[in-house]
Amino acid sequence: METIRIAGCPKPVTNLIQGSDFFTHDVYGKVCDVLDNYFAIGGNTIDTAHIYCGGQSEETIGKWLKERGNRDDVVILTKGAHHNADGPRVTPEDIDSDLAKSLERLGTDYIDLYALHRDDENIPVSVIIDALNRHIGAGRIHAIGASNWTHQRLQEANDYAAASGLAGFTFSSPNLSLAKPNEPHWKGCVSADAETCAWHERTQLPLLSWSSQARGFFTGRFAPDKLEDKEIVRVYYSDANWERLRRAQELAARKGVSMIQIALAYVINQPFPTGALIGARDLSELQSCVDGAQIKLTAEELNWLEHVDTVEA
Repeated sequence: METIRIAGCPKPVTNLIQGSDFFTHDVYGKVCDVLDNYFAIGGNTIDTAHIYCGGQSEETIGKWLKERGNRDDVVILTKGAHHNADGPRVTPEDIDSDLAKSLERLGTDYIDLYALHRDDENIPVSVIIDALNRHIGAGRIHAIGASNWTHQRLQEANDYAAASGLAGFTFSSPNLSLAKPNEPHWKGCVSADAETCAWHERTQLPLLSWSSQARGFFTGRFAPDKLEDKEIVRVYYSDANWERLRRAQELAARKGVSMIQIALAYVINQPFPTGALIGARDLSELQSCVDGAQIKLTAEELNWLEHVDTVEA
């Protein structure tokens, strides 16, 4: 499995990152199977968050780490400062609280990659960067990033960090997929548009994409007349995305692979460092992702898959 480098993190990060938003105590055996298979096949990075499964995601990962005794070999990506029913929670106090709880649940004294799960543009970037750097200085965080931040706010934060001699964000984790969402999956979510991707290409800041395979849109299970999955219909059903699916199917046939593997290869082959968060739940799904990540796409193929201007017009 190929790796990328993220500044501040001494370990390489595999470009397939195992997701854990289904990790709960009652399926701990499955959690172990998923993680054991993922590491056996060459992966080393697990994505989780303070809010996933009410904390059970981090707790089960922590239990697995303790049982396997492999903390030094694992890259943990976790996220904090998600909003709640009362609104945004991107304050130093919220960051401190969520990070402390995540460390406790994971049974570790440091997080390799720590991301803010949401943004609150009412909070100055200086306040946020200062708060995160206190944790970096204490060794509790190695590298900082942001999930669902705009590239403008990322740039503002990094400009402040550079001017102040502080560590800035060294990765971002928005949604990036071949299927372009009609609207956000959830309130406050950010998807990488053309301008965002151009910024990543200029800066070469690594992008770790959630819903990298568009929640199964390219599996072949969906069609314009299949309307049962209201969430997928709301987010992904559009003429432009059906054309992207058709082109993915055509390119997959030419290369002797599957559509879903082409969709994954689209993320992996961007002209800047990328990682794809995957939700593989068994060995066959994991092997499909590994094979998809090895597909090489040219710039021309990427452009042809994505840009369907005649349809969108």
